Amino acid sequence: MNKTLSYYNNSARSFIEGTIDADLSDLRQRFLNYLPDSAHILDLGCGSGRDSKSFLEQGYTVTAMDGSIECCKLASDYIGQEVLCKTFEELDFDQAFEGVWACASLLHVAYEKLTGIFEKIAQALKPGGVLYASFKYGDFEGERNGRYFTDLTEKRLKVLLDPVEGFEIIETFVTEDMREDRDGEKWLDVILEKSCNRYVEKTRRDINY
Repeated sequence: MNKTLSYYNNSARSFIEGTIDADLSDLRQRFLNYLPDSAHILDLGCGSGRDSKSFLEQGYTVTAMDGSIECCKLASDYIGQEVLCKTFEELDFDQAFEGVWACASLLHVAYEKLTGIFEKIAQALKPGGVLYASFKYGDFEGERNGRYFTDLTEKRLKVLLDPVEGFEIIETFVTEDMREDRDGEKWLDVILEKSCNRYVEKTRRDINY
């Protein structure tokens, strides 16, 4: 087990208490604006289950997933359904979701591995599906407060996404941290779409091959 997962397993309750009341309603709505009312959402790295619960209460179908077994236990109780205990590397869905919500979760993946994870997410999305993800803003990579972090700027994000077939950037924007004790911390938020046209072209190539 890596150090970051050990951190969350050992501090799951205190971590959840510190994040569960963060008001991300505006960000969630910005993401939901791109989805149909009947969307199936993957909450990837769901942590406390805060956002899963909100999506469920709004009538969406939600699959919640986290790599920390202790967070999964607490989040399962909170949202009233089982949370899948899987790491990002174990993501193996095939065109199952209209939306993937990865709020402050993919930032724990090493920079050189992020392109591969984006490819897995693209595979998990249906054509036209949308991913929201957020990263601390900057170019730092390494251990911070007992966990591994990869910070991103718009430029670093573009380099990661260029090799990923089927993803297009809809928008990027920078936000302030929503927690009371994090004044001055900035986040890079990104919304990506799995292109229908690229998916069709790939399918045609596979058939012709």
